[in-house]
Amino acid sequence: MGQTLKCISPIDGSVYAERQTLSREEGFAVATAARAAQKAWAARPVQERIKLVMAGVAAVGAMNDEIVPELAHMMGRPVRYGGEFGGFNERSSYMAEIAETALADIEVGDDADFKRYIKRVPHGVVFIVAPWNYPYMTAINTLAPALIAGNTVVLKHATQTLLVGERMAAAFQAAGVPAEVFQNVFLDHDTTSALISDRAFDFVNFTGSVGGGQAMERAAAGTFTGVGTELGGKDPGYVMEDADLDAAVDTLIDGAMFNAGQCCCGIERIYVHESLYDDFVAKAVEIVKGYKLGNPLQETTTMGPMANVRFAAEVRAQIDEAIAAGAVAHIPTMAEDDGGAYLTPQILTNVTHEMRVMRDESFGPVVGIMKVSSDAEAIALMNDSEFGLTASLWTRDLDRAARIGDEIETGTVFLNRADYLDPSLCWTGCKNTGRGGGLSVIGYQNLTRPKSYHLKKRTA
Repeated sequence: MGQTLKCISPIDGSVYAERQTLSREEGFAVATAARAAQKAWAARPVQERIKLVMAGVAAVGAMNDEIVPELAHMMGRPVRYGGEFGGFNERSSYMAEIAETALADIEVGDDADFKRYIKRVPHGVVFIVAPWNYPYMTAINTLAPALIAGNTVVLKHATQTLLVGERMAAAFQAAGVPAEVFQNVFLDHDTTSALISDRAFDFVNFTGSVGGGQAMERAAAGTFTGVGTELGGKDPGYVMEDADLDAAVDTLIDGAMFNAGQCCCGIERIYVHESLYDDFVAKAVEIVKGYKLGNPLQETTTMGPMANVRFAAEVRAQIDEAIAAGAVAHIPTMAEDDGGAYLTPQILTNVTHEMRVMRDESFGPVVGIMKVSSDAEAIALMNDSEFGLTASLWTRDLDRAARIGDEIETGTVFLNRADYLDPSLCWTGCKNTGRGGGLSVIGYQNLTRPKSYHLKKRTA
């Protein structure tokens, strides 16, 4: 008998959905079916694969009216924001657009004696382990290019968003993608590790915690199975003395607080030049005090609960520890704050890097703001982190931003924007944020392997 996975709704603590995990034998049967279907799928013309994948994307879009409240129930995002289909469609559409070029043979030489080229061939079976915070967009980052490149896919979604993988698989299969080509599974940790360690998959893509990523790498150790990871983050913003102050405040605070702060590339710490610091803090506090915390099913709610009570407990602990160590909290406790999943968004000043709130991933609606006096000081603070996903710079001087960007240990450098994933750029990180890269041409390179052809035309 498998384990029962339960999605506990943050709205009211009730069980919103539950599913039984597959046994080890059932899990291996899924992987075997995916492997058996892969060669025929890869043999289809790339344009046919693209057409089927984009039909699947459209089928997900047709479900959006059901998906939006379902997401509110599962992970607390307010219905007023309309779900994820915009980014879901943008990312898959871009990867479809560049597929033929990205997957084309690399011609090395073709003369009287030799034809030489490098093909990009699919790995085989790709295993995607997707997170709950943006459950559709994070999954499509790998799913669309993996299928287009000729891989078959097995998707395991987070328990907090238990129904997402089912919806996606049903939509793609209804659009004509064969059932064995894209399968959704419910697995416990032990079965997941067993499948990876027994080489059931040819490539593993994991988005989640550092501990989860380490577990994936341990399971794959010695198998030579590729593992791509996007793990924790503690993304900084740096506001220079010549920045557009209003734009910086609006964007960075939204980047810190949207989705109750539960964004992979959410802003978790902000460094502001001393000349703008007081005005920045005042404007930031005014914005956050205007938020409406409440039931995400209500259109007036601008901030819903965090996805799980334990996630909120960690953020509260970081805030309380910081205040005890001398930090100043600027947002009074909101009436809707229930001590559980509903958490008052918070701005902290008088913070230091000795506090966990400025070091550990918070993944919630809190941001610490520090005053700096120079680029060198800001760079040192931005790099004083075990993580490296994105950094957001604010200045009118593009060359200065590029120079600073070269010194920051991060996967993406933003200038005068934040918290956006451009599918034409590689989504990647460094340090404990993980390794690998999704989307862009590089995404296709990571979901395929090179195969070289050295063909001698004559034997004489």
